[in-house]
Amino acid sequence: MTAEDSTPSPASPAHHEHNTAVATMIASAAAVGGFLFGYDTSVINGTVDALRRQFGLGSFVVGLVVASALLGCAAGAWLAGPLADRIGRVRTMLVAALLFVISSIGSALAVTPYDLTAWRLAAGLAIGAASVIAPAYIAEIAPARLRGRLGSLQQLAIVTGIFAALLADYLIARISEGGASGEFPLGGTAWRWMFASAALPAVIYGAIALSIPESPRFLVKRHREAEARPVLRRVMGPAADVEARIRDIARTLREDRPVQLRDLRGPRLGLLPIVWVGILLSVFQQFVGINVIFYYSSSLWQAVGFSEGDAMFTSVITSITNIVTTLVAIALIDRIGRRRLLLAGAAGMTVTLAVMTVAFATAPVVDGEPALGPVAGPVALVAANLYVFSFGATWGPVVWVLLGEMFNNFIRAAALAVAASAQWVANWLITMTFPAMADLGLGFAYGFYTLSAAVAFVFVRTAVRETKGRELEDMDELYGTPKARRA
Repeated sequence: MTAEDSTPSPASPAHHEHNTAVATMIASAAAVGGFLFGYDTSVINGTVDALRRQFGLGSFVVGLVVASALLGCAAGAWLAGPLADRIGRVRTMLVAALLFVISSIGSALAVTPYDLTAWRLAAGLAIGAASVIAPAYIAEIAPARLRGRLGSLQQLAIVTGIFAALLADYLIARISEGGASGEFPLGGTAWRWMFASAALPAVIYGAIALSIPESPRFLVKRHREAEARPVLRRVMGPAADVEARIRDIARTLREDRPVQLRDLRGPRLGLLPIVWVGILLSVFQQFVGINVIFYYSSSLWQAVGFSEGDAMFTSVITSITNIVTTLVAIALIDRIGRRRLLLAGAAGMTVTLAVMTVAFATAPVVDGEPALGPVAGPVALVAANLYVFSFGATWGPVVWVLLGEMFNNFIRAAALAVAASAQWVANWLITMTFPAMADLGLGFAYGFYTLSAAVAFVFVRTAVRETKGRELEDMDELYGTPKARRA
């Protein structure tokens, strides 16, 4: 046997493993933005009660401070699409990293709830940009056979960031004298260090963004095929017909200009049907109330009898549950498909949220707070974690995968920006209204989230198409995009 005979063929398993490893490495690097997304949105969890005491805030103002970042997220998501189409995916990541660093330090140094709100708005700009650019980049860099799993890395990074933030909050509160409101050993109030802790992963994100290649689809759009070829070879392998892939990409890019909102116009209430599907997926992902668990869980569990330390620890356990369930989604998404996972998740959330609704609605009120008791308390805690499982294994990662892959090459960044902006507005509405809804009764709040999960199930059954295994260049066929809108 000659040396040539012993070399793995381009189509051999060894080459597939190498290509998989390269694509996974690049996608994982891009997903670090998701880590910051999760970290920065959840780090405020441990500070809520400390901020309430420090600044003497009422329920409405607490909701405004907590939700302020989400308004910035909507603006950041809206702006990130056009920015990514103009300067590229990687440079947009660098802009987001810089904003993360500045906003985390500013939040730590805040002296009033007003400047804290302003810094949180700036953090939101970065989070919103990261929420758009990472799924778009991963979808554009990943081979079709791996796209679901690699797209799910964004959600894995988000939930890992949530876990890291809650763990950091817990540890900072534990080693500080007086909890989150107390003095940190190095000086300053503990809650300030919670905000400042986001600066380190932001610097790492910026460094990683400098090490990954630009999206080949962006490069082709800019007529930089010579730069796109080596990137495609890295992720597709030497056996792939790179020139054919470049022609396919170019076929879906009508003209060399930034995408504008008019490119999203269509026959359904002024928008293309596929854009509405993306918007409604985003809205339902938030209306099921998942971020109430991650933004207010420490306060929520204290309200039903947990101490501050135990409430923070319970929140950490919940975030670990979220990480494990995301790994389940990564294992299943390219096997059983996106649509089935969404249906299963909506059904699971409907049942578990209904259990929580009954538990809180029937609990006696003691000193203005629900007292769940020795039976209802553990039942509610188990239901909450099963609810997180139902979300984390399905709607959490699958919606981001779909948003990254369901739009064609020409409108992807702009359509994803619109859908992500809708998601952040929905997130803001849910986060802002929760304190007031909780004042009416936690049973009322969870009843609304139960209804939303049930409606989400019906929406997926009637409107969402399966995208498993399809190339990005073929997505128009799923939702009947008019021929004039196709390349």
